[in-house]
Amino acid sequence: METTEKIVESYCRYVKGWFTIPNLKCQGQYEIDLLAVDTRNPEISRYHIECGVSISGSYSKLTTKAFSTADLKDRVKAAGQRRTLDYFIQRKFEVPEVLDELRNYGYENGNYSRVIVTWGATDEARIKAKACGVEIWYFPDLLTEIAKFHSNNRQYFTDDTARTIQLYAMATKGSS
Repeated sequence: METTEKIVESYCRYVKGWFTIPNLKCQGQYEIDLLAVDTRNPEISRYHIECGVSISGSYSKLTTKAFSTADLKDRVKAAGQRRTLDYFIQRKFEVPEVLDELRNYGYENGNYSRVIVTWGATDEARIKAKACGVEIWYFPDLLTEIAKFHSNNRQYFTDDTARTIQLYAMATKGSS
């Protein structure tokens, strides 16, 4: 599990209070980054969350550039392909192998939200994502919320990610 995925799971688990299942393997070479369930919300309470966080200047934003499976296989072009909205839709959300695995957990079309966590997104990507029924969460915003939550929380976390963020939040707050 990548560090950004662990941080997003920590956000969902501790800040939101949701149940989570990370890194579900699907048939073929597919994987679901995170499933989350909010048992307190009678509306949409299930989330399929995919992380695509890059801080590289040219790849930090999710875009609406054209996605190509052929370019995804080209080492030089692959990074740019993984930063397109259509990459997430075609390779993370709507692949039959992923949809089959989601059904095993009760995730049926229309009863869950699809979420992309990214560092940033172009205006076009935000508009198109909304039209496609995909939420965009900004990773810096999640970090801010996690730090705020942990800076006032004296609970001891055995989860390494939560504990590290808590210690960092307290250190930057000037707590002793």
